[in-house]
Amino acid sequence: MHDALLIELLTEELPPRSLKSLAGAFGSNLYDYLSGEGLIPVQATEIEVFATPRRIAAIFPNVLDKQEDRPVHKWGPNVAAGIGPDGKPSKALEGFARSCGVPIDRLQRESDGKAERYLYVSMKAGEPLEHLLADLVGKAIKVLPVSKLMRWGDHQTEFVRPVHGLIMLHGQKVIPGEVLGQSSSNRTRGHRFLSAGALTIDRAQDYGAKLEAKGHVIAGFDKRRDQIAVSLEAQAVGHNAIWFGHRNLSAGEALKLLPGERAELSDLLDEVTALVEWPAVYEGSFDKEFLTVPQECLILSMQQHQKYFPLLDKNTGKLRYQFLIVSNLETDDPKNIVKGNERVLRARLSDAKFFYDQDRKTRLADRVERLGNVVYHNKLGSQLERVQRIRKLASSIAEKLGADVEKTERAAWLLKADLLTDMVGEFPELQGTMGRYYALHDSEDSLVARAIEEHYLPRISGDKLPEDNIGCAVALADKLDTLVGIYGIGLVPTGDKDPFGLRRQALGVLRILSEKSLPLDLVELLGLAKLPFAPGVLHDSVAVDLHGFMLERLRSYLRERGFAQDEIEAVVSQNPTRIDQVVPRLEAVQVFRAMPEAESLASANKRIRNILKKTTVTQTVPDSAVLREPAEKDLFAATSRLTPTISSLWESRDYTEALRQLAGVRREVDTFFDQVMVMTDETVIRNNRLALLSQLERLMNQVADISKLAS
Repeated sequence: MHDALLIELLTEELPPRSLKSLAGAFGSNLYDYLSGEGLIPVQATEIEVFATPRRIAAIFPNVLDKQEDRPVHKWGPNVAAGIGPDGKPSKALEGFARSCGVPIDRLQRESDGKAERYLYVSMKAGEPLEHLLADLVGKAIKVLPVSKLMRWGDHQTEFVRPVHGLIMLHGQKVIPGEVLGQSSSNRTRGHRFLSAGALTIDRAQDYGAKLEAKGHVIAGFDKRRDQIAVSLEAQAVGHNAIWFGHRNLSAGEALKLLPGERAELSDLLDEVTALVEWPAVYEGSFDKEFLTVPQECLILSMQQHQKYFPLLDKNTGKLRYQFLIVSNLETDDPKNIVKGNERVLRARLSDAKFFYDQDRKTRLADRVERLGNVVYHNKLGSQLERVQRIRKLASSIAEKLGADVEKTERAAWLLKADLLTDMVGEFPELQGTMGRYYALHDSEDSLVARAIEEHYLPRISGDKLPEDNIGCAVALADKLDTLVGIYGIGLVPTGDKDPFGLRRQALGVLRILSEKSLPLDLVELLGLAKLPFAPGVLHDSVAVDLHGFMLERLRSYLRERGFAQDEIEAVVSQNPTRIDQVVPRLEAVQVFRAMPEAESLASANKRIRNILKKTTVTQTVPDSAVLREPAEKDLFAATSRLTPTISSLWESRDYTEALRQLAGVRREVDTFFDQVMVMTDETVIRNNRLALLSQLERLMNQVADISKLAS
């Protein structure tokens, strides 16, 4: 017989940021263990997972009350070793039959894939669910992704939070057992304040509905999240505003999102959902005088410290003085809840205003020299030394880009000064942002101020890039200094460990070079970034090593942009240094591979590679006077004709047309391999033909290594 199985752990408040993943892992782990024991039929439907601050639970809709009887295979000796020279069973065979408790004639002879062996097949009676379940739940808990466990009371058991209840309910039957010091039952608790006493779950299938109707608990995480999002939207619309809950989006970016997109991207919404069981959304407000503080400070204070949702005016994108609170307590008169939250927020905003007012009393430029007292890394000097390196590198990059060198150097000189402000000390996430505000207050040029903020871009995957070349120059210089310095002293990322964020910094450099189409050579930039460091500080090969490291990041970046793996290899395997040309070359490869000639030329290229690998080419160019066969003369003529054309197209960056022109040589290539013996015994002729193939290979692979393209 089969029925739904409910497992619930009732706990103290669980960590909000990991609640959803914890519950999901609990459900999937337990499903795997139940399936592995043959307790879930193959055709079983998906499980239903529940997660609230005080519980994780899962319902498995189709679980057997007893395992089916299962065959057990026991392998014995090889058939060849089972019978002795006298035709009688060997001692090994007799011992195997005796261990199975059956006569030899009850044994089967089967192949194990390597040899024919004796086999005994018995049937093992299935065990009931109640004999297995507690152990399986315990196993599922032990492999949960929990970084820190705790003990409580006088128990020796451990879990992420103290456990106060356990439900193991199969249909209407309580499955007896003990897990984490708790005996199973069909009783749980509802909301801490809105539910009266314990709740009895009569049937496993009724769990979610019973908690909601009687316990004031919306147990489904996604259902609770959706309800909060709808309530937030309804409140915001009344003020012609949008609610804002993403810590890495600017106000302008948030305004571009639809309500569903805001909900989908909201990290704060996930966190708040994990803090409440019966959500109610209320509106609070703060004094308008605080709006004189940069809104990023106010927004961060509301989101990070208080878990409130700021409201942004739909028309202007400016922060409103109202905000939204998600409470775990529904009441007809929320006045006290609102006032309490307003009082706490006022203290936070008062601190922010004080920091802002104090910081503006000292110019950014007057803070820079104090960076000499801040250690960047004990092998790489202070933050001031780093700023000096960045300024020099940014100046060189700006000159190459034709950007204003003076403004670039000014931005580079000031870009780390805000690290010494009180506001950034309180909110490290605002570094760069506050630098822009303070630079404008100091009457610095607006482009300089913007570059100070933009030098951190892109901060995260998919983030925007600097707007102009001044911003690009300082952003590149900052990231390249980090990469060359940290990588150069041997702190190379390993596995999932990357404490200095070198992978992120590398991706930022690649995105700026590619997406802003900057005509800069990556290896040259790495070399320039190495120059300001004292001799002997960095490994000699750091520029070459970093180039390889960054090409690996480039492969991942290009896969995310939708290019096929073989297309990527066709370009990246050539170790490009002009990153701005990689995507145009890939797009040309995509056009080329759609041509009917592509497969034949790719195969020919592989064949040429194989021939050239096995021998040494002793001459650099073929001699037309040595050519004998019509096919090789035709290939020589076609190659000579195309070489200047393709070289010209390469120089003008018209990669698509270069490959289209290359497709025109297919007939001559096919005919050559059909009619000409390359490795002839005549040395002069052989060397000339190898030179011809070498010339053809250079021509074919100028844009991309087309031999990498899969057929």
